[in-house]
Amino acid sequence: MANEQKVKANLGALFPIAVFLILYLGNGIYFEYINPLDGQMGFYVVSVVLAFSISLICAFFQNRKISFEDKIHLCAMGIGDDNIVTMLFIFILAGAFSGIASAAGGATSTANMLLSIIPTGFEVPGLFLIACLISMAMGTSVGSITVLVPIAVAIATNGLSLPLCVGAVVGGSMFGDNLSFISDTTIAATKTQGVAMKDKFRTNVKVALPAAIITFVILVVYSFMNKGELIGDFDYNILQALPYFLVLIMSVIGINVFIVLTIGIITFILVGIVTGSLVYATALSSIGTGISGMFETMIVTILVASVTALIKNNGGFEAILQLIRKKAKKRKGAMFGISVLTAFMDLATANNTVAIVVAAPIAKEIGDEYKIEARKVASLLDVSSCIMQGIIPYGAQLLVASSIAGIPSFNFIPYLIYPFVLCLFVIISIVFDRKKND
Repeated sequence: MANEQKVKANLGALFPIAVFLILYLGNGIYFEYINPLDGQMGFYVVSVVLAFSISLICAFFQNRKISFEDKIHLCAMGIGDDNIVTMLFIFILAGAFSGIASAAGGATSTANMLLSIIPTGFEVPGLFLIACLISMAMGTSVGSITVLVPIAVAIATNGLSLPLCVGAVVGGSMFGDNLSFISDTTIAATKTQGVAMKDKFRTNVKVALPAAIITFVILVVYSFMNKGELIGDFDYNILQALPYFLVLIMSVIGINVFIVLTIGIITFILVGIVTGSLVYATALSSIGTGISGMFETMIVTILVASVTALIKNNGGFEAILQLIRKKAKKRKGAMFGISVLTAFMDLATANNTVAIVVAAPIAKEIGDEYKIEARKVASLLDVSSCIMQGIIPYGAQLLVASSIAGIPSFNFIPYLIYPFVLCLFVIISIVFDRKKND
């Protein structure tokens, strides 16, 4: 098979990524900010599915030495990766959970209950803290976003900025995804570098926690500067809110995300029927609607896995790895190289776990060559992938948030405070690295 041969570096193999960026980001920026269309959002002019489909077609036309059948096999192997399949299953459950929770009145009741508890002006920082806790417990940013974005949307209807509320949830979710012991990214980063999770956590938290504290302070200051409106009192049904709290408790305990979401769906069905907000027919239709809302995200995941498999086989990733080797002359340069490499892989794959798996072997080589501690390499892999994953508008996190919130994912980027602050702290940690081994 073609994918068993020695892969040679080929910068031209990255052409499909350039095609995607031009089609999706280029057209999105043009139609959103340069030549807006009346009544249409710029980043919806060119579908992310269409952009990746054309990118995949370009990848198929490359490397004529490989037969079409072998290229299909490469795509199938990429799609069949454990991480990709797991993500697809999470998308299905996440969509079902979002649909039934909304139809049962759970999101509105929970949001109004939280508004009654959280002091006026503290709603957005509160969402950020809750997202940090839940994502740490669940080990998945996508699952956390699915649980909390409906609440953020409901809270935003009371006079707050929707992109800001959702941005706080996404930021907090990436915090937990980065640090959780049961997160796929943590498992991938530690296993590939042969380091204990607790050691990687201790190294990682020195960067992630200060970034989270700064983000929280920024959100508090922003909230108090923009709390002119009185939100008021809102009615809620505590029974309709209970399934959310059940999900949160199970997440804190550390129960598997699949079990958490499944129990959440069943509980919302029962509560909806008991409170009269649902009947059998509406329960079924709402679940189907929620799953349908995830179709685009699932298709994008499949297309990205296919494009990535072909690019990797054609030598695109190897070309990037060689470039990193040439530029990393000293320890700090090597650390920056690992971070940039991982971020680029995530930009290309739109999956932080896949990005870590792809970048990990060369990161380990660089770490060994420049005597960078394994726990530091694992931390750089995890945090760099989570930074990029929390920013790219075509990543699962922002696509899911966009699907639930009903606005383009690109609109969230200016409000993704935590990933940008985290990036700053990563740079600071490298610049002020105490080791002098060059």
